[in-house]
Amino acid sequence: MDSRRLLRISATALAAAGLILSGCTGGSGAAAPERPGSAAARQAAASPAPSPAALRKYYGQKLSWRDCGVPGFQCATLRAPLDYAKPDGPEVRLAVSRVRATGPGERIGSLLVNPGGPGGSAVDYLQGYAGIGYPEPVRARYDVVAVDPRGVGRSEPVDCLTGPEMDAYTQVDQTPDDAAEVEALAASFRRFAAGCEQRSGAVLPHVSTVETARDMDILRAVLGDAKLHYVGASYGTFLGATYAELFPGRVGRLVLDGAMDPSLSALDLNRDQTAGFETAFRAFAADCVTRPDCPLGTGSVAAAGEALKKFFRATDADPVPTGESRELGESLATTGVIAAMYDEGAWPQLREALTRAIGGEGSALLALADSYYEREPDGSYANLMFANAAVNCLDLPPAYRDPAAARAAAPSFDKVSPVFGTGLAWAALNCTYWPSEATGRPHRITADGAAPILVVGTTRDPATPYKWAESLAGQLSSGTLLTYDGDGHTAYGRGSDCVDTAVNTYLLEGTPPTTGKRCS
Repeated sequence: MDSRRLLRISATALAAAGLILSGCTGGSGAAAPERPGSAAARQAAASPAPSPAALRKYYGQKLSWRDCGVPGFQCATLRAPLDYAKPDGPEVRLAVSRVRATGPGERIGSLLVNPGGPGGSAVDYLQGYAGIGYPEPVRARYDVVAVDPRGVGRSEPVDCLTGPEMDAYTQVDQTPDDAAEVEALAASFRRFAAGCEQRSGAVLPHVSTVETARDMDILRAVLGDAKLHYVGASYGTFLGATYAELFPGRVGRLVLDGAMDPSLSALDLNRDQTAGFETAFRAFAADCVTRPDCPLGTGSVAAAGEALKKFFRATDADPVPTGESRELGESLATTGVIAAMYDEGAWPQLREALTRAIGGEGSALLALADSYYEREPDGSYANLMFANAAVNCLDLPPAYRDPAAARAAAPSFDKVSPVFGTGLAWAALNCTYWPSEATGRPHRITADGAAPILVVGTTRDPATPYKWAESLAGQLSSGTLLTYDGDGHTAYGRGSDCVDTAVNTYLLEGTPPTTGKRCS
């Protein structure tokens, strides 16, 4: 897998950094309503669960599998109601893909995978990694399956801006110095939101995590599984936990890797994530300053942070040429650095990119930013960032009511991250202008009655701080925490035999590791 693809998978796993930052019986083929008074029921009040009879046509549908054009994979289309409050109304069509269990050994069932985002294509993740890269014993016993969530990838994708409009959006200064720059940033968020409403107004109010979790239960039943087996990374952990809250009796083996904390507000999520990127940068800097080619000097970690801030300030005043019409200003330079924080394997690439950018040639750091945004060489963009905002802005009320609130919050962000704080504080302004009112609220998820759920946390995860994994595992009535003492975003399949063995054992035997298990 080349470095560009590796970074794309990492950015997909939690792309929210640049925007924000958010009694059942199995196998019957009918949707059970949420438990009265549950947090999920309250969260879904704007779209209440219909009766099982109203959803029978969806739970009883048959998938027509066809060749995907990718060797070894099959594809199909799943139907679901656009609005669960109106199951006889318009439908959404969701892209599904699978690779069949290879054997030997008895097939356990389907293993649904989601790479996070929100906005990451699960189908791309399956066909590009999980369906061929998950451990062979797991692929032997499971059909590995993916569905692009509503609004994402091939499933009624949210669209907001043209390629040139998105280029302009990604270059807007996110560390405004005066009233004019504040207004320019706010105007960019308003244009983004208006573009989403204009191009995707029908689906935009119906891409919440609760609705996607309900879609997953339809898919579970259509695949013939009494229980949902699932591996979710990053935002995918919130999706998996939401499923467990809605349908605790249908939980099979759920792995939630790089966990989010559903009890936090948008403001707290963004601030905690900002602290996570600071932690990751300090780990990068500690490694960098020991190397003679470190572009941030060979002194202390603090000095390296000051050197990076000085570089960012310089690009704000005088963008770096890249060999194309786009120059490397502060916003794109910051995004390029953040992209490399997701995986320590990208640190050498970041050192080289920073060396070249500080020397006056910004194409390598721009390539890192483009990978984060999923910008193609032809100037087009995948819908990752559009779907990211659409889901996050429905799932939680906005972090701020206006730009003044963002300005007031910035010092608290700077306190947890001297390097990234101001920019990420202002980035959280985007949902302030969203055209669809949030239907979700922060709340604890306990999923009472669910089978054991495995939560995996990485101690120096940049995008989903370790304390989120501790919190989610503590909230879930049947949660067990597996800790990876290391760097990077998520842990399963990233090189730790200890983590992989524990997760594989759980998936294959249903036995989670002992509480408090740590890996390195």
